[in-house]
Amino acid sequence: MSSHLPPLNAVRAFLAAARRQSFTLAAQDLHVTHGAISRQVKSLEDYLGVALFERRVRQVLLTAAGHQFLAEAGPALDQLAAAARLVMARASGRAVRINVRPSFAVRWLIPRLSDFVAQYPGIDPQIVTSTAPPDADDTPFDIAIRRGLDGWPASLAVHPFLEDQGLLVGAPHLMRDVGAPEALASLALLLSKTRKTDWDDWKKHAGIVRLRPRRQIFFDHLHFVLQAAVDGLGFTIAPVSLLSNDLATGRLACALPGLRLPLRRYYYGLAPSASRETQLFVRWLDGHARPGIRSSPDIPSAPHAPPLPASDTASAR
Repeated sequence: MSSHLPPLNAVRAFLAAARRQSFTLAAQDLHVTHGAISRQVKSLEDYLGVALFERRVRQVLLTAAGHQFLAEAGPALDQLAAAARLVMARASGRAVRINVRPSFAVRWLIPRLSDFVAQYPGIDPQIVTSTAPPDADDTPFDIAIRRGLDGWPASLAVHPFLEDQGLLVGAPHLMRDVGAPEALASLALLLSKTRKTDWDDWKKHAGIVRLRPRRQIFFDHLHFVLQAAVDGLGFTIAPVSLLSNDLATGRLACALPGLRLPLRRYYYGLAPSASRETQLFVRWLDGHARPGIRSSPDIPSAPHAPPLPASDTASAR
């Protein structure tokens, strides 16, 4: 019987899109990209052999088959989820210890963690923040997440997790008039001690090394930099991985989205003999991050921003 079950991840993506009547809103609900929702829905349509949505410009509508599948599959998946929650809630003493950097915890992991808790109510996530590399951290953990391959002890199984890029961002009212890099000369640059080279790296990548902002303001941590950017103090170069919620809600806007700085990929390392709880967390983690590896994230640009000049487009390549 199981051979006749459709792919459940694809069903979950379809239900989110059908209930919201939008691939974009479904992507926000599931913390994945628009492209990931589109691919999952297409795979389900291929499996079923029918079109579930009618695609229109900036709109999707359910077909008759889509309405039928929603009416039948929605309650069935809800019942399956309820049964899993009931069984897992009876289990006690199950935990997974997750070691991450503070900014990643605040900006990426915690905003998504309610989804993990809802899916696995019997597992208690324990978040440990540290700026030390895993091989120099004495705190016990089941899984650690860091950028790059440096600083991992040989005893850990290390896996690629999330690709990343640096973007030029600021408050929407500041970014609205940034149609070319030269406009940044009148603004303040916000920098953190932990990512102080991103600005120079971004300028080199864009081919505009002589550009100078009006002033520079330093903070200890990137989290403070992003809050200052939200408050309109200036602009910064920051990783997409830590910006998604601020961009989606409009607290920050991206200027010059064609100029993206490649950053080191994230990896996660599993402790030896990782528990089943850790494996379930990894499965959840991959489900939220893998779409971002396969395709570039959709980045909302600053409202009413002029198009990127041809010269800047060429330098971004």
